[in-house]
Amino acid sequence: MAAFASAAATRLCDPMLPDLARHFGGSAAEVAWAVSGYAVAYGCLQVIFGPLGDRLGKYRLIALCTLACVPGSLLAAMASSLDGLIAARMLTGVTAAGIIPLAMAWIGDTVPYEQRQSTLARFLIGQVLGVVGGQFIGGIFADTLGWRWAFGAMALLYLAVGVGVLVQSRRLAGSGHTVTPITAAAGPDAPPTDMLGQIRTVWQTPWARTILAVVFTEGALVFGALAFVPSHVHDRFGLTLSAAGGLMACFGVGGLSYVLFARHFVQRLGEVGLAQLGGGALCLAWLTLMWAPTWGWTLPACYLSGVGYYALHNTLQTNATQMAPSVRGTAVSLFASSFFLGQSVGVSLAALAIARLGPLSPFVVSAVLTPALALLFARLLRQRHAPTQQLV
Repeated sequence: MAAFASAAATRLCDPMLPDLARHFGGSAAEVAWAVSGYAVAYGCLQVIFGPLGDRLGKYRLIALCTLACVPGSLLAAMASSLDGLIAARMLTGVTAAGIIPLAMAWIGDTVPYEQRQSTLARFLIGQVLGVVGGQFIGGIFADTLGWRWAFGAMALLYLAVGVGVLVQSRRLAGSGHTVTPITAAAGPDAPPTDMLGQIRTVWQTPWARTILAVVFTEGALVFGALAFVPSHVHDRFGLTLSAAGGLMACFGVGGLSYVLFARHFVQRLGEVGLAQLGGGALCLAWLTLMWAPTWGWTLPACYLSGVGYYALHNTLQTNATQMAPSVRGTAVSLFASSFFLGQSVGVSLAALAIARLGPLSPFVVSAVLTPALALLFARLLRQRHAPTQQLV
């Protein structure tokens, strides 16, 4: 549920961008900072929460981060200016930064690598439903009670979930339950305890640098296009904001389709095949969206984008949990940081491209570059696994 709330907040503003532009009198590029500002803050703070999780305990810190999201959500609901809204969104991004990456790192500490991709896929259910829920909540409130109520609803959700996670954390501590990382090191091989040393440990690993670069680019390409799907459908086909946001449920259905069959996908396709599947499905999704003669075509397009994104991203997540096992919390947080900074860059550039080149420009760029990125990543995976395969 904490992952659901975090993911919902990330996509909450997508369907309400036209309403925010009318309310505050801003351009598409200006109001898009309600999305990208959250992503910037979220991404930058990963480098703090990762090392803190490694030192203080990941589960308890997840609870505290969730509760800390309540004030930012309330401030967003009461914002009297666009700058105030953006500042409140950035504050929420700061406090939400530790939720999903620390949960991923906790899974990495407790689940063997062979089972980790399917376990992370099940964890993705909360994130998938959160993406869909955020789009729907933002759209339905924008069309009915007003966009401010969407942030009020998020504040209540954060409060309820945060209290629940905190209670569970105290129960685990009271029962003497502790988590021992699978790959913990001791003695002279112990990982550094200072933040810069932990970050340096990750950055000095060549495969870690590769994963961070790929996920940054993935975030920019996929979400630079995805953030403007509701606005595009609203403007082109005249759908209400709630209906346009509701169409994004198909993105979640696509993601759930992948999650439900993730174990079979992993067994049949492997990491290389999943990366290729992700790139191909995303390319087809954006092409369908661009050439759709009626709004009905956006349904399969959004579905394909969900399948493709989660197939590619789940493969990246699995590799991220193992790219620096001795400082896994820091490594996964840097992964999330790169991903959300990529989202921020992608949304900002997409907004500028729409203003200068037209509403289809983000989809054109993503349709061309996303499959190219996926093929490159698949090739790198094949090269990385080749020595292991030759020894078998």
